Amino acid sequence: MHPSVPAMAEDNSLDTTIREPSLVPDEVEMLLFALERSRAQFAWKCGGLDAAGLRQQHPPSAMTLGGLIKHMAGVEERMMALAVTGQPPSPPWDAIAPGTEPDWEWRTAADDSPEDLYALWPAAVQRSVAAVEAALSDGGLDRPAALTLGNGKPPNLRRMLVDLHDEYARHVGHADLFREAVDGLVGEDPPQV
Repeated sequence: MHPSVPAMAEDNSLDTTIREPSLVPDEVEMLLFALERSRAQFAWKCGGLDAAGLRQQHPPSAMTLGGLIKHMAGVEERMMALAVTGQPPSPPWDAIAPGTEPDWEWRTAADDSPEDLYALWPAAVQRSVAAVEAALSDGGLDRPAALTLGNGKPPNLRRMLVDLHDEYARHVGHADLFREAVDGLVGEDPPQV
């Protein structure tokens, strides 16, 4: 099973399909299912909004759903596509030195159109999915990442996938609350057709 790449539909919404794992999944299938489900929940909570909905702040936080989308695009790009492959990030992430502007995506999301935000995140997910598939084919979950941590040692792909899922878990919770405040949308999983 491979994670799906969220696609943008004609109504400005993102793919929210959840594909159930087999009844006896192995570790890879289960990790990828958990990540795919979190991506689908995130897409549902953030999808289909206009500029006002994406820019609405939720005091005392200055966070917005648009900022969450751009932040998660950056996480997908930096944590997986860059960290796993060692390849330079794609635009707009290539213009920002890692660690120099930690709030960049949160600040600049308000300047982005819904169309740009809804295209940025799935594109970053697509690069992340490709990086994970390549890494799984070349060493599996034990394959070391291309980056090293403070101790000079690289984490393995398993660690990177769990960290990425943790990032989604944190921000799906934010998106859940923010979306309810924007238009009343509630629920745990997106409706499946």
